[in-house]
Amino acid sequence: MIPTLAFRHLLVNKGRSLFLLLGYGLGVGVMIVLLSVGTAMLDQSRDVALVGGGEVTVLPQGIDVEAMRTGGVSGMFFGIDRARFLTRQLLGGPRHADLVRAVSPVIENKLVYLRHGKTVVAARAGADIPSRAEAVGARIHVLDGSWRDTLADSAWMLPTLEQLYDELDRFHLPPVADSSWGEWHYFNVAAGPHEWWYFTYLVGGQVLRGRWGGQLLISHRKPDGSYERFTATVPAAAITLDTLKADLMLGPSAVQQRSGVYSLTARATGPAGPLTAELTLIPDRNRYFPPAELGEGRLPSGYVVPALSGRASGKICVAGRCELLRDAPAYHDHNWGVWRAVTWDWGAARGRSFSVLYGAVYPPEDTAVAANTGAPRILVALVDSLGVRQILRARAIVYSGTKTLSARYRVRAPAGFSFVAARDADTVRVSARVTDFQATGLTAAGPETRFLQMRGSFVLEGKVAGEVVRDTGEGFFETYVSVSGER
Repeated sequence: MIPTLAFRHLLVNKGRSLFLLLGYGLGVGVMIVLLSVGTAMLDQSRDVALVGGGEVTVLPQGIDVEAMRTGGVSGMFFGIDRARFLTRQLLGGPRHADLVRAVSPVIENKLVYLRHGKTVVAARAGADIPSRAEAVGARIHVLDGSWRDTLADSAWMLPTLEQLYDELDRFHLPPVADSSWGEWHYFNVAAGPHEWWYFTYLVGGQVLRGRWGGQLLISHRKPDGSYERFTATVPAAAITLDTLKADLMLGPSAVQQRSGVYSLTARATGPAGPLTAELTLIPDRNRYFPPAELGEGRLPSGYVVPALSGRASGKICVAGRCELLRDAPAYHDHNWGVWRAVTWDWGAARGRSFSVLYGAVYPPEDTAVAANTGAPRILVALVDSLGVRQILRARAIVYSGTKTLSARYRVRAPAGFSFVAARDADTVRVSARVTDFQATGLTAAGPETRFLQMRGSFVLEGKVAGEVVRDTGEGFFETYVSVSGER
């Protein structure tokens, strides 16, 4: 009876019935949409490819977020280079302290292989730092046990000065057995306006095969413009290096780093007589550049600058006559790699506000002239008291003029050079005037190539992060020239 009455009512009141059916359909549709959205949100909350917590997620440039979430090719196995440097200085450092409350590095959904005997199992793995994850609201709810920072976690986020400089300045085992492998500590100390010292603590050779050794190389530019050189050769048995620390011992000479202070001892000989040196170098805070691999393949080239600027104190004695240094401007970097027929452009300078660092490495089949016609390859870093301000790229270094002629090596040093570096809306121009140079014949770079070490003044002009910048100062620069004087 009831179905019959309902059916007759629909036929008699067709307009009202159609309106009721339309409203019912809309209600069902809205409910389906809401249920679908709720299901999608629930699925996403359980998605292992999504990182929870925080307000901003930093990913490598060019990553497709949706492809990464769904497992696309562009999202597989990506990583962020020099993540420690980004976390400590660029994102979590003092420059953005008023904007960034907390930074939490995380490894999410990485592919790992577990091996037990002959059995290999593929698995997904993730990791984070407990205190940092909690700070951004992504704390894991632990059902059993504890979840707190380990000593390694603390060192990753906030290392002591000793931990930081050991991490930056550690030594490496060569990935290939090549006789031109070399690794060295380099220190540059300005004893006065017209006097400076270069110290190089070098190891090299076929380390993996036991055929290697070390050298201490010291150059002294005297106030009158002349140069003195001192050397010491050290067999492998008298060398101690550490792949976890900055320390290096070359017989009686050594570099040691404790609590962010470098202690240098040197014993060498030269035409001017025996040399002994006892120095301490204190890097300026935040004035460092992280380790970077500048080369690939069969000619790896690594580089790090623990002290773009610093202060050196101590004494240097030649033939019993000693020179005392107190808070002398100093610089320290560290190089490693295969250097067979490799050349480079490089320089470091210090102004009133900025430290400027630039460099490019050229394999033997790639000359500087050819490299300058392609994509920008010269890395340029601007560093201030808060750390790295900007990293840019330059296409070419333009050398100009003739400073003087080196009769010994038949080369002409440039009177100056300039380059323009850019990144997005930032552009700077660096112009330098060469005031002094020395030329050295290096057989590894080829019989027709000479190595130039130059000093001079520079001018920096341009715009960085929307601000107009201008700075001047002094620096030292390196390049290679042919015996005819052409770059």
